[in-house]
Amino acid sequence: MFPTVRMPEPNSILAIRLGALGDIIHALPAIGSLKQSFPSSKLALLIAPRWLPIVAGNPYIDELIPPRLAAIRRLHPDLAFDFQGLLKSAFLGRLARPKAFFGFHKSVARERYAAALYSHRIPVAGPHRIERNLQLIAAAGASQLSDEAWLPPGRSEAELPSHAFVLASPFAGWAGKEWPIENYDFLARLLSTEALELVLNVPEHRRPELKTLQHVRMHTSSLAGLIDATRHAAAIVGVDSGPLHLAAALRKPGVALFGPTDPRLTGPYGGTIKVIRSDDVETTYKRHANVHASMRVITPQQVAQTLLHSLTNTPVRRS
Repeated sequence: MFPTVRMPEPNSILAIRLGALGDIIHALPAIGSLKQSFPSSKLALLIAPRWLPIVAGNPYIDELIPPRLAAIRRLHPDLAFDFQGLLKSAFLGRLARPKAFFGFHKSVARERYAAALYSHRIPVAGPHRIERNLQLIAAAGASQLSDEAWLPPGRSEAELPSHAFVLASPFAGWAGKEWPIENYDFLARLLSTEALELVLNVPEHRRPELKTLQHVRMHTSSLAGLIDATRHAAAIVGVDSGPLHLAAALRKPGVALFGPTDPRLTGPYGGTIKVIRSDDVETTYKRHANVHASMRVITPQQVAQTLLHSLTNTPVRRS
C-alpha cells in the first residue's frame, strides 16, 4: 500500500467520475468507502446527467453535481478525488478549489498531463481499476474499504421471459470489442437445448442493426430498464462494456468475451463471470472500427459451454 497523506477529518468531499457506465461502476466501491470512512462528511459526485440512473438513490452520495461551471465553483470541498484521470476531469476538479486534490500519478493517469493539476499524485498499482480507485482514497486516509458497489433496483420497461433467460448486450463503446452479431443466433440455439432463452438488451436506436437475428428475444430499454433486466437474468454474456460491469457488480454468473482489451485492468470484477480470451492476443486500446480478429475466434460453442459451467459453479445470489 502507498504512504497515507495525513489529512484532517473532512467536512466535504467531491468525487469526480463523469462517465461512462462501466467506469462509474468501477468507482462506486471507492465512493461508498469514502462515505463509510468519513461518515460525517458531505459527499458530492460530479457526473454527467445521462448516467444519473446508475446512482439514483445511492445512500453514500449526498449531492449530485452536473458538470456546469457555476455549480462546480461553489463547492470548495476539503477533499476532492478524480477517478477519471483526464485533463477535463482534473480541470473541473481544480475549478471547485478543493483544499486537497487527489488524483493518479502521471504514470497511470489516462492522460498523463492531468496529474499536473492535482495536489497529491498517487502511483496506484491496481491492477484492476476498482483496486486503483480504492488505493487512491486509501492514500488520503480512507480506512473502511470495500469492493462492493451499491446499485439501484432499476425499472421494468419491457416484457422479460417468465422462465430462465440469459441476458446479453452486444454493443460496446467501439466495434473492436464486440462479438460478431450473427454469433448470437447460434448461441441462442445452443442455449435453447438447455431451456435457456437468450435476450439481447439494446437501445431503441440500435435495434435495426439486429433485424437479421431470428432466435433471440429483443429487449429495448433505458439504463434503468437494463438494471432491472440484469437483476432478473439467470446469467449474462458480455463484452468489455458497461452492461458487463453492471452484471459483475451484481455478482451475476456468466461469460465475458475479451479480445484487444486487458481483462486484468477492465475485466469483470468479483469472480462470478468467467473470461474467454485467446492466449496470444496483443493488448491494444486502439478504437477499431470493425470487430477485432481476436473476437472472431471465440465460438458460440465455447461460449455456451463456459456459460453453463459458470451457472453450475456459481452460488445463487438473489438481486
